[in-house]
Amino acid sequence: MSAPLRPAPWRAPAPPPLLLGSSPDGPVGVVHVVAEYAPYAHTGGLADAVAGLARCQAAAGVPTAVIMPLHRSVRRTAEELVPVGRPFSVQVGPRLEWTRLFRAPGSPRAPRIFFLEHDGYFNRPGPYGSGGADYGDNGFRFAFFAQAALEVLPRITNAPAVVHAHDWHASLVPVYLRTTYSGQEFYDRVRTVLTIHNAAFQGWFPPEMMRVVGLPSSLYDWRLLEWYGRVNYLKGGMAFADFVTTVSPTHAWELTTPEGGFGLHDAFRGLGDRLLGIVNGIDVELWDPAVDPQLSANFSANDLSGKRRCKAALQRTFGLPVRYNVPLIGMAARLVPQKGLDLVIDNPPLFGNGAQFVFTGRGEPRYERALTAIAASSHQRVGVRLGFTDRMARRIMSGADIFLVPSLFEPCGLTQMTAQRYGTIPVARRVGGLADTVADGETGFLFDAYAPGALAMAVEEAVDTYRTPARWAWMVEHAVERDFSWEHSAAAYAAVYRRVLSASPVAR
Repeated sequence: MSAPLRPAPWRAPAPPPLLLGSSPDGPVGVVHVVAEYAPYAHTGGLADAVAGLARCQAAAGVPTAVIMPLHRSVRRTAEELVPVGRPFSVQVGPRLEWTRLFRAPGSPRAPRIFFLEHDGYFNRPGPYGSGGADYGDNGFRFAFFAQAALEVLPRITNAPAVVHAHDWHASLVPVYLRTTYSGQEFYDRVRTVLTIHNAAFQGWFPPEMMRVVGLPSSLYDWRLLEWYGRVNYLKGGMAFADFVTTVSPTHAWELTTPEGGFGLHDAFRGLGDRLLGIVNGIDVELWDPAVDPQLSANFSANDLSGKRRCKAALQRTFGLPVRYNVPLIGMAARLVPQKGLDLVIDNPPLFGNGAQFVFTGRGEPRYERALTAIAASSHQRVGVRLGFTDRMARRIMSGADIFLVPSLFEPCGLTQMTAQRYGTIPVARRVGGLADTVADGETGFLFDAYAPGALAMAVEEAVDTYRTPARWAWMVEHAVERDFSWEHSAAAYAAVYRRVLSASPVAR
């Protein structure tokens, strides 16, 4: 089977109404099942993306709920937790586990946030692991979470409902729904959407996990949950979900290729028209340079004068000479291979164009050492601050002229969108959501090859353009005016929900 054609560059459509309509049982509800959700638990883009989507849906009048584990971080973050009903039991394989549902108080036009309590499984230092290692019982913990979420579903919404599961941690929701809960009137009317935020993490476990989590051995099949001698939760969720999405159209295409499918490209191809890429949005109120209190100076598309002061403050912060006419290039990222650090640390031509550079982040020690060494020998042209804070990331996005996003892979990405909103031009690799949200030659510069030379050439083009003030001002103006609000993405998800509600469940 040949790979599908690569999609055309994504352009945000005008959003149609988000309301899904009603049924004889009342309004159709959307219930997100997710392992983390900002601000209660946050390890990466998953928490931000689901929070942004759910808040937009609720604000538009869609009955929206979220179910997540009651992690230790929730107890530190939530102002109040209200119990919902009595403790109840969940049968997971041969084990009977007890849990309780809690809710965070909220406003009527906000998502209803529910937490499943189990101190043995969720009251831990991190959501997935500690000390750099995954918890050994993650396979059972998240199977319990998926089944408990289905148990409380009737308390949260009236059928018909769309259960929107996210990543491998919730991928057993559609599996249990169509097996353990099959034949029950309420659950037979539920439809499922599975969104894959990062297909590199799939939930692999030994074959005996099927018995441990109460799934029939017949599902240990190459077309369902079996993957090269292991159980694969993500693959199982894809097989049983009524629809599968990922976080950008280009990444949806990449997942169907041997190079970009993380070993599941045949399964992604097999989805056919049940696979769709929808670009994430950003919270345009949270990311607004006109009112952002963490910036050295505020500015807007109508008045960019404050950006010059942000640049001077950033140069001083990193110990660089304050020179407005010298292009300032910034990068704020986790220092890991995915973010393209290998293209940066051994790339002398990148630093030979007369520009200044600032880097902030935390990650692998080899990258931290390499960046520190580059700064030490740069003669005040490169500044590095190890560690990552939201404040520093915002100050780099507002004060830099150019923002580096040379990712090895990037399902969607956030920083390239927020950088444009802050008038900073991305230089990004043409992968995933970067290809879909950076307009090459208009609001940024894209390069293809994962090679140091390709990055250096793209940066050189950006620096040359910076030295043409009229052209550069035009690009900055267009970047600031891009609309990355969640309304466009939420409208696309609403169309998916309407589609699955009007169709029969996927048969297995």
